Amino acid sequence: MARQLNIDGDGQGDLQGHGGVHRAVMVYQLASYRYWEQVLQRTLSEYGVFGENLTVDGLPDDEVCIGDRYRIGGALFEVSQPRVTCYRVGIRMGDSRMAALLVSHRRPGFYFRVIEEGEIGSGDEIVRVEQGHEKITVVDADALLYLPEPPEDRLRRAAIEPAFSPGWKQSFDALLTKANDSTRIGGLAAIAWPGFRTLKVADVVSESADVKSIVLTAIDPPALAPPVAGSFIVLRAPHPNGTGTLIRSYSISNAGEDGFYRISVKRGTGDGSRYFHDSISAGDRLEVSAPRGSFSLQPGDQPIVFLSAGIGITPVLSMLHQLVAQRTANDRDVYWIYGARNGAEHPFRPEVLQLLKALPHVKSIIAYSQPRLVDLQGRDFDVSERISASLLQKLGVPTTAQFYLCGPAGFLSGLIDGLKGIGVVSGSIHTEVFGGGTSMTPGIAPVPQKPPHAPEGEQGSGPTVSFTRSGLAVRWSDKVQSLLELAEACDVPVKWACRTGVCHTCVTALIEGQVLYDPLPIDAPANGDTLICCARPTTDVELDL
Repeated sequence: MARQLNIDGDGQGDLQGHGGVHRAVMVYQLASYRYWEQVLQRTLSEYGVFGENLTVDGLPDDEVCIGDRYRIGGALFEVSQPRVTCYRVGIRMGDSRMAALLVSHRRPGFYFRVIEEGEIGSGDEIVRVEQGHEKITVVDADALLYLPEPPEDRLRRAAIEPAFSPGWKQSFDALLTKANDSTRIGGLAAIAWPGFRTLKVADVVSESADVKSIVLTAIDPPALAPPVAGSFIVLRAPHPNGTGTLIRSYSISNAGEDGFYRISVKRGTGDGSRYFHDSISAGDRLEVSAPRGSFSLQPGDQPIVFLSAGIGITPVLSMLHQLVAQRTANDRDVYWIYGARNGAEHPFRPEVLQLLKALPHVKSIIAYSQPRLVDLQGRDFDVSERISASLLQKLGVPTTAQFYLCGPAGFLSGLIDGLKGIGVVSGSIHTEVFGGGTSMTPGIAPVPQKPPHAPEGEQGSGPTVSFTRSGLAVRWSDKVQSLLELAEACDVPVKWACRTGVCHTCVTALIEGQVLYDPLPIDAPANGDTLICCARPTTDVELDL
């Protein structure tokens, strides 16, 4: 029995990476079995080894189109998308290259959506009853997402094909945006530099009782170009205890106007915050990476909601600067929602008020969780509570807006769950995480996250691998096969899916150093990025992990 979500007795094992109405039934072809037997020089006698529900005679990937509808027995199916690249096919086949080979050899297989439930059986005839609107073959669709330099005209056709799953449509929209966006090159701003560049501290400014800003400028030409709003930079300095190097990343909190980058640091108990609060003054020189990151304003005319708490204000403040500078964006509704403990710990208040006045359609809420006696409600703050989804509903924030969140981990996790609870889709929630963030390991049962640490056992003697966000530096060992495996051995949070250089889920900013790929990725990452699932260091490297 073919059901809306699967076939009776043959459901998906990994519902994080597979499943749902658009990935209900996986299809693979007998002809591809015969092809792989020749390529791999082995006999494939067991059907289903490619993870498919239906092994079919016919329906080649280079002829079947997205949106084609087929009648099989008592059920009606629609082709919804190519196979999602997955490391599990490598496990089934005993060959870790398979996820990449399925793409490079243009034999991915595809998914059916079940239009009409019904009984099917071995030997049933497969009859096409309708052709897809844009006539995009499975092979061509797969190539648009996974192979380099997809033609823009084909991306536009794919983006309007109604049968594609929402996830693939979002991917095509993102590729179109990337093709039309001249301000970014991978993880780097358009005007970038490799590794670290020595900059001068132009000024140090106290923003609140516990936040200081450090203003940086170039010593020699070229001048610093305006970064993408929401970017961060990495700073490197001798460790104050006299041993090793101090490496920290901070969001840029201004618009980079007039060739000045401003970072803002909250005093804490860590070595980094103490160093930048107590040991830095105007005229000092610091080694600084080019701006980078993926937390940036998305194009469109939807309302914009900035949600931040504490020092999490910094990247969204730079976005607010960008909105004011881009007069064409001034017709968008903007919601500024910020939480602090009290007025003494509320940085950038006058600056934010001035920026908000420059925008015509703005609503703002300032929330103090522990206001002082001198903090007056209605003058200094609006509500005495923590920011929550229910507070947003009271303000009338539309769930169709684009949400930009930054703040402590607890603030983010609770707010993300709350936003989803009131109907905000995941694709409209954009976050910047200070620190290592969370892992994404599809199909692997979650376990409590440990603090990053050196790998167990004998340490390596190869190049030094620095995980900047996690504050960890270890030596490379040939006992591991990739930077991804090293990160996992250190419990550094990572994201991955295919593990063979196909899907780019693991793409990571390479702040400094050189890597060698084995296997070679299907599509090389952008300048300034690396695919840690198939990369090994050839020099000391610094990773944004």
